[in-house]
Amino acid sequence: MTEPSATLILFGATGDLAHRMLFPSLYNLLSDNLLPADFLIVASGRTVLDDAAFHKDVDAALRKFLQPERYDTALAQRLCDMIIYCPVEAGNADQFAALADRVRDRLDRGISVYLSTPPSLFAPTAQGLADAGLVGPKTRIAMEKPIGKDLESSRDVNDAIGALFDEQSIFRVDHYLGKETVQNLMALRFGNMLFEPLWNAAAIDHVQITVGETVGLEGRVSYYDGVGALRDMVQNHVLQILSIIAMEPPARLDSTAVRDEKVKVLRSLRPMDAETVKACSVRGQYTPGAVAGEIVTGYADELGKPSDTETFVALKAHIDNWRWTGVPFYLRTGKRMPARHSEIMIQFKPVAHSIFGSRGHGSGLEPNTLIIRLQPQENIRLLIMAKEPGLDRGGVKLQEVGLDVSLANAFAGERRRIAYERLLLDLLEGDPTLFVRRDEVEAQWTWIDSIIGGWKDAGMKASPYASGNWGPSSAIALIERDGASWHE
Repeated sequence: MTEPSATLILFGATGDLAHRMLFPSLYNLLSDNLLPADFLIVASGRTVLDDAAFHKDVDAALRKFLQPERYDTALAQRLCDMIIYCPVEAGNADQFAALADRVRDRLDRGISVYLSTPPSLFAPTAQGLADAGLVGPKTRIAMEKPIGKDLESSRDVNDAIGALFDEQSIFRVDHYLGKETVQNLMALRFGNMLFEPLWNAAAIDHVQITVGETVGLEGRVSYYDGVGALRDMVQNHVLQILSIIAMEPPARLDSTAVRDEKVKVLRSLRPMDAETVKACSVRGQYTPGAVAGEIVTGYADELGKPSDTETFVALKAHIDNWRWTGVPFYLRTGKRMPARHSEIMIQFKPVAHSIFGSRGHGSGLEPNTLIIRLQPQENIRLLIMAKEPGLDRGGVKLQEVGLDVSLANAFAGERRRIAYERLLLDLLEGDPTLFVRRDEVEAQWTWIDSIIGGWKDAGMKASPYASGNWGPSSAIALIERDGASWHE
C-alpha cells in the first residue's frame, strides 16, 4: 500500500454533501486516529470566507449531522485546526496559484483532491490544479457521480481527467459501494459455501433490486430535470449493486480482480431497442399524493412547468452469460415512494417435487427467498419452509418462516460507519477497490444509452403515478405477467 496522502483538498467544501457527509466522516476518522500525522485539509468554495468563519460553519455542521453522543467540542476543535479555507473559482488562475502556495511544500507527501462539485467543473478544476503545479505522481483525484450524462459525455470527462492523471490515481465515487451491506454482499456470496453453489440460473428464478426514495426534488431542480431516474440512480447505484450480485468469483480481493469481474457483468447486459423497451421498461412521474401521511405536490408543480422527465423507472434486465441465462433481473427506483428503502430479493426456484400434498391437502410449499436490506435498517433474511406444530392428522402443514440476521444486533458493539468514512480513507491510502473504473462507467452508459435510445425511438412517455405509490400500474404488470410480484 502506498503512503497515505498528508493533504486533502476539498472542492465544494461549502456544499451540502461536505456538510452532511464529508466533514462528519473526517471527524470520525480523526476520532479513531486514522488520519495521517500532520494532516491538512484545504477547503475550497466560491464563497469568500476566512478560516474562522469557515471553522464556525464546520462546527455547526458537526453538531447538526453527528449523533449527539458522538460530538465532542475538543475533537471538533482539533478537526477545525487542521482546516484552512481557500476560495477558488474554476478558471481563476490567481486563486489556484494562491491555493498552491499554501500546499506546495507538502507535494512530496501526497495530495488527495476531492471534487464535490457539479460535473461541469471537474475538468476545469483539474486543469487549474495542473496549471498551478499541483498535479504530480503523488496526487490523486476523486470525483462524485455523475460522470457525464451519456457515453459520449462520460468519455469527454474521462478523457479530460485522464490527460492529467493516470487511471490508478482517478477515484470515481459511488457512495453505495461504501455501504456496509453492499460490501457484505461479497462476504455473503464468497464467504459461505451455503450460497455460491446455488447462485446461478439452475437454482434462482429471478432477482429484484429496489431503491425507493420518499423525497421529491428537494432543491435539485436545476440538476434533476432532464436527467431523470434512469441516469440519476440506475446508471450508477443500481447497476453497481447488480454487478456485485451477478459477478463471477474474483481470483482475489483486490481492485483489479474485483472490478474486472464487475465489468464483465455490465458488458453482458442485453441492450434494449424501440421494441424491447415497451415490454421491459416503465417510465413514471409522480403527481400529487400523500407520503407518510403528508400531502405532497407533483413533480410538474415542484418544477413549475410540464416535463417528461421520469422520476420512476422499472426495468426487466437480462445478463447474457453462462451463469445467468434465462434469469430476469427486475430493477426499480423512484421518488415519492411509500417508503425509503433499498433492498435486493433473490427468489429461488421451487423444489422439483413436493412430498407434502399426498393426503389431498395443499402443502403450502413456497420457494425460498433471500432478502438483503441495504437501508434504512441493514438486514439479511432467508425465508424457508418449516412444519407447523401439531399432530398432522390431516396431513403435514408447512409455514414460511424467516431466519433473520440483523447486522445492527449481531454487531451491537460496533459503530455503524458512514459510507464516506471508508471511501475517504481509501482515497487517502490509495486503494481504488471501492471506486468505479473507467471501463465500468462506459459499460454502464452503453446499456443506459440503449434504453434512452429505445424510449426516444418508441416515443415512450412517462406515465403518472400518485405520490406514495410504487410507481405506475404498468410497473406491476411488468413483473406480474411473468408470474412474479414485487416484494414490498
